[in-house]
Amino acid sequence: MFLQRTKTLKLSLLAIFSAFVVELVFGIFSNSLALLTDSIHALLDSIVTVVLLLAARFAIKPPDAEHTYGHGKIESLGGLIGGIAIFLIACFFIVEAIIRIQSPPPSAFPTTLVLVAALYTICTDIFRIVLLNRSIKKVGGMTLKADFYHAAMDLGSTLVVIAGIVLVSFGFHDGDFVAALVLGVLLVFLSLKLIHRTALDLTDIISPELVSKVREITLATQGVLDVGSVLMRRSGDMFFVDITMSLRGNVSFERAHEISNMVEKNIKNEITNSEITTHFEPSWKDVPKDSKIYEIASDVPGVMGVHNVSYYASDEMRYVSLHVMVNREMNLEQAHKISETIEEKIFESVPDINHVTIHLEPHIAIPTNLKSDYKKTDQKILELLKEHGEIKRIGNIVTLYFDDLLKIDIDCSFDKDLSIESVHDLTSQIEQDIRSHFKNSVITIHPEPF
Repeated sequence: MFLQRTKTLKLSLLAIFSAFVVELVFGIFSNSLALLTDSIHALLDSIVTVVLLLAARFAIKPPDAEHTYGHGKIESLGGLIGGIAIFLIACFFIVEAIIRIQSPPPSAFPTTLVLVAALYTICTDIFRIVLLNRSIKKVGGMTLKADFYHAAMDLGSTLVVIAGIVLVSFGFHDGDFVAALVLGVLLVFLSLKLIHRTALDLTDIISPELVSKVREITLATQGVLDVGSVLMRRSGDMFFVDITMSLRGNVSFERAHEISNMVEKNIKNEITNSEITTHFEPSWKDVPKDSKIYEIASDVPGVMGVHNVSYYASDEMRYVSLHVMVNREMNLEQAHKISETIEEKIFESVPDINHVTIHLEPHIAIPTNLKSDYKKTDQKILELLKEHGEIKRIGNIVTLYFDDLLKIDIDCSFDKDLSIESVHDLTSQIEQDIRSHFKNSVITIHPEPF
């Protein structure tokens, strides 16, 4: 794609520069101001094409420490310098045309010579238009489109020169100067337009419609609740987009990342040459209260785990209860301070809550340095389990010995018709009985139907 663009621009440059040379030489020998003016127009397009060619080359150059957004602004800077130069030259030709109209020189130029040069330029313009149009359809690109528009304007300006030649051939000797004046005004208009556009590019101007489009695409992406700031800038052919969006406060980081990727994909489907940076913020609007309370409690320093979060509401009161795990080495005073901090943050973030109840639990971290291999049976544990007649069958018993901790995993079968609440009560009682004999133990009982 890059080679196709540069090849097309090189051919376009050779064609328009040859037209500049032909018009300049023939214009000097024929003393045609209109032809000389159009040669300067051809020179302008040669300069613009060179700038576009350089821009196409620099577009593939990766960003560096001094140009973190790439090197695309070189195109705008070159266009600005070229536009100013052409504006000054166009003003000179306008003044010269006015002077010659007021006091035309006695010598007349040979119209045949000028006509040959103009026809050659028309052929090069048509060649460029066809060449650029084919490449645009194949590979696209802003640089090719810009050169295509310049080629179309070149064709129009050369037709103005021919019109001046025809007027001279019919005896209107000021026709050449009038054509030069018209071309000078056209060049002033085009150069001012180029200066204005490139100057705005250097100030990072962007189309409000494009910003609105990006905002709409982002908001239409599933999972996005709202869109904050949308910052955009263009550098060469590339658009850089920074988006701040709101996601549900209880979504996982992985899900938030998936939504961000989807936003980037949707925008790039509409704006091909774009680099997207997304920043997501949590929004608790319409998020269940228990999810928000879970996040609030989990963020408090010293909290090592949160579970069993419940939210209750009546006509007049709203209650919250939750279980919070803290370091098992803490004393009650230290743990209670953490509990108070949690309450303060809940009341601050969810002001409609009237009462908070926090159940404190010791957090037991399972070490990784196993002291001995597991044992499938343990006589004492078996004796304790057999004291509970509700157990229909005892399965595997796995005991893992760590530094100061015993990890016990047990498989037990119960009557299949028992409610899960009854089973939970039974397993809790069994765990308590075993824990009374084995201090610093972590017990997990897996119930199965019998």
